[in-house]
Order: sequence, then C-alpha cells, then structure tokens
Amino acid sequence: MGKKVHTPEMDQLMKGILCLETVEECYAFFEDLCTVNELLSLGQRFEVAGMLRDHRTYNEVAEVTGASTATISRVNRCLNYGDDGYELVIERLKKQEKKD
Repeated sequence: MGKKVHTPEMDQLMKGILCLETVEECYAFFEDLCTVNELLSLGQRFEVAGMLRDHRTYNEVAEVTGASTATISRVNRCLNYGDDGYELVIERLKKQEKKD
C-alpha cells in the first residue's frame, strides 16, 4: 500500500521531517506545511488508530473522536493491510512513555 507516493520529492520531505528535534519544531513545520483542517484530520486519524488498536468499537471511536465511519474504516484497513506505520509509531510512543 502506498508505494506510488515514494517519489524524490517525498523522500526529501521525509528527510526534512527526520531533521526535526522537538515537538515545537514539529508544530512550526507542520503548521507551515499543512492547513489547520489537514493537521486536525491527521491527529484524528492517529487517535482513531490508537483506539482501534485497543479494540474499541467503531461506535465508541466515532463518539470519542467525531470521525466518520469512512475515516474509521480507512484507518482500520491501514492497520490490517497497510505498511505497519501506525503500529510502529504507537509502539515507540508507548516505550517512550514508559521511560518518562
């Protein structure tokens, strides 16, 4: 899934993201790069992924996040058939939280 986005421009963007060192730097960069609605949508999808990973129902996820069933379904499809990006980040965040 998603191999069509692997372009030289996207490689450069991903390398740029990896250069960011703090949460504040991330906010500054992404607020310049994305619209407010795009950022809120990304945050919502990530929250949906965490809830689905915790075996919450679509109804629970929709109620808590306000996400549409289409969004929830798309995130669920990525969790089940995607490239494990959500899983990777969720696991790393959990490990980091244990350290803090």
